Amino acid sequence: MLIIGLTGSIATGKSTVSSILSAPPYSLPIIDTDILARKVVEPGTPGYKAIVEYFGPSTPDLLLPPDADNNSNTSTDPSAGRPLNRPVLGRRVFGTTDERKRDRAVLNKIVHPAVRKEIYKVLVYHYLRGQWAVVLDVPLLFEAGMDVMCGTVMVVGVKDPAVQMARLRARDPHLSAEDAENRVRSQGDVLGKVRQAEFRGTDSARAVIVWNDGDRGDLEREVSRAMGLVSGRSPRWWAWALLLAPPLGASVAAWNLALNYSVQRGWERKVGEEKAKL
Repeated sequence: MLIIGLTGSIATGKSTVSSILSAPPYSLPIIDTDILARKVVEPGTPGYKAIVEYFGPSTPDLLLPPDADNNSNTSTDPSAGRPLNRPVLGRRVFGTTDERKRDRAVLNKIVHPAVRKEIYKVLVYHYLRGQWAVVLDVPLLFEAGMDVMCGTVMVVGVKDPAVQMARLRARDPHLSAEDAENRVRSQGDVLGKVRQAEFRGTDSARAVIVWNDGDRGDLEREVSRAMGLVSGRSPRWWAWALLLAPPLGASVAAWNLALNYSVQRGWERKVGEEKAKL
């Protein structure tokens, strides 16, 4: 089964690409880590308790007020606790200051392991169902190191940062210009993600770039072009061969993992060398 790692920065159109891939003619299962990240911090979960323990003492409005519980999509069991106030938590961790970076690192250490566990469960489920491919939708795919488990990485990018900022503020009008900029910066430079994907190998379709500077029609054509490259590299019959021959599947998975780790180390060396020249 091919794991397609879908990533991009905020407001580049990653969610739209995800919706396109989940619909015909592709009809691919989507593992949305944003949804999983919400699940693992619902009231009563270990993640929720860890967040409240760390952030609660210094963030009085970390939890939604009691009268807001009915409007929340999370558990409203009084014994589990009040849901997290996500905008407040977001302002606490998004940004480029040392304090916000430290808080974001703490939050990631709480959330990421729990999300990975949920991802593995879903991957096994789709593998046993004989799926040709599954889309792993992760905004911070490279930053979290999850690219090593992907056969192909698909980056959704925009060439003009002003387009990205305008889309974000149109989508979330409650954000100030500073809030919007902090969120964009916190998810990294999308052109940096493009460079890292290209280092992985676009000629072999181990990475594909989907540019989204135009309208919906342009984006659909970009997705079609990208999926043509991906399916050409990993046809459906290959997925069935790996499922019906477990030793072969295990060998291919191990080889792909080793190759990805090697590419990741090569990228880290490249970045280190570039910084040393500054």
